[in-house]
Amino acid sequence: MKLSLRFAALCALACAVTLGAAEPQKIKHVLLISVDGLHSIDVSNYIAANPNSTLATLAAHGVRYDNAYIPSLSDSFPGLAALVTGGSPVTTGLWYDVTYNRKLSPPAVTTPYGIVGGAGLCPSVIGTQVGFDEEVDTDYTLLNGGGSINPDYLPRDSANGCAPVWPHSYLRVNTIFEVAHEAGLHTAWTDKHPAYEWVKGPSGKGVDDLYTPEINSIPVALPHVAGCDPLPDLAHATATNAWTDSIANIKCYDTLKVNATINQVNGKTHDGSRAAPVPAIFGFNFQAVSVGEKLKGNGYTDQWGTPSAGLQSELDFVDSSIGRIWAAIKAADLDSSTVIIISAKHGQSPIDPAKVTKIDGGVPASVVGSAYAYDLSDDGSLIWLNHPSDIDSVLPNLTEAAGGAQLGAQEVFAGPSLINRWDDPAVDERTPDIIVKTNTGVIFTGGSKIAEHGGLNEDDVHVGLLVSGPGIEKAIEFKGNVSTAQVAPSVLELLGLNPNHLQAVQKEGVHVLPILPEHR
Repeated sequence: MKLSLRFAALCALACAVTLGAAEPQKIKHVLLISVDGLHSIDVSNYIAANPNSTLATLAAHGVRYDNAYIPSLSDSFPGLAALVTGGSPVTTGLWYDVTYNRKLSPPAVTTPYGIVGGAGLCPSVIGTQVGFDEEVDTDYTLLNGGGSINPDYLPRDSANGCAPVWPHSYLRVNTIFEVAHEAGLHTAWTDKHPAYEWVKGPSGKGVDDLYTPEINSIPVALPHVAGCDPLPDLAHATATNAWTDSIANIKCYDTLKVNATINQVNGKTHDGSRAAPVPAIFGFNFQAVSVGEKLKGNGYTDQWGTPSAGLQSELDFVDSSIGRIWAAIKAADLDSSTVIIISAKHGQSPIDPAKVTKIDGGVPASVVGSAYAYDLSDDGSLIWLNHPSDIDSVLPNLTEAAGGAQLGAQEVFAGPSLINRWDDPAVDERTPDIIVKTNTGVIFTGGSKIAEHGGLNEDDVHVGLLVSGPGIEKAIEFKGNVSTAQVAPSVLELLGLNPNHLQAVQKEGVHVLPILPEHR
């Protein structure tokens, strides 16, 4: 069978593997699932311990990429952008869900989460925090986010009449959904904030069926979800953010997305209200594993990735939920035309509980001083200065002797080292001036969580990646390094579309994944 390989060095290995029958299958559907927080070791450990699981069944006819890495920072925005555009933040412009922009102006009003706005601040104020999470919802306390994004909460473009900047227009390159939509194919996506409308791409038209239940809403009973009316954890059913405060409640939230996907498999819209084509590209993200890794008293029990009881229950939930979807695919007679890709927007750090080191208060002002404009610090730090030229005065404070300990820094990228790896902050208004890679285990928090993501550590960026579908006759474990950015062009190639129609693929020279059968 002909193989979709983009580099000759892998041909010897690829040509030695039999992947399918003489005639290629026609792939009509690709289901992309992000299990947020899923490490590569989680996949291998789970399959080894649960040989009859859904993951093991899919892996038996799949390619497991054991050395898959996120191309850059491990936040949900750049992580998903890699999966659906093939690009890193340098190309996509998405560094994090909340960042800073030196050319935009604040929103028209102050947002519920405190981004200071006002009618007179554009164009008089240039430079603003850009929040594309729940803070732009009309009402983030409601499961549907109030039904829309409030344009008054969006940053404004002073060069365009102070018009609000929507998430989809902030993305600099197109998405797999746009390419498929332009080819006349039906598309769908489900995610955790209304701001994820950016997956539609700059055209705003790439996704036909978008479902975005707000994860940071106040939890409510879910009558149409078995076991979730009332919610199983009533102690965490009234506080904001409590979907992610509970091992039990997050499963109810995630089941909304699982049910939506099953509706789409069955030829309906996500809510089941009307008929729709089965999407050519569709999918969603699980939050359960990420929550199980973060919550105090859960996480891992050792450096080898042995899950606690709470985390084990989340992994089992994900496996059984994917099993429900796979059963629906088979019942609809779609298994011979559907490829499932399971990966992660990000990992989580640390796996080893002994390495947890908490730093309260984010970036100390004494390190950056008066040049400070904004920082985003989870288990790494992105720091923006008032002006890129301020870096010369700040650099002495970033040495190991001066500020390294306060930042928990393993490595600091600034000036030449940052420009060499990413972009020049003096040229690109979105690029941070300083990026801190922390020591493994450092978390910027004064709270109780025991893990976090967003940084550059191994546990952040080394994630699971499994591709399963017709034409792959046996389990394959590929040990070469691959990037999750390679998922995007691979999705298009599986559907018989041109991967080079993705702008990020062209700009960054991204290849399709090795050892994939060709299904044109």
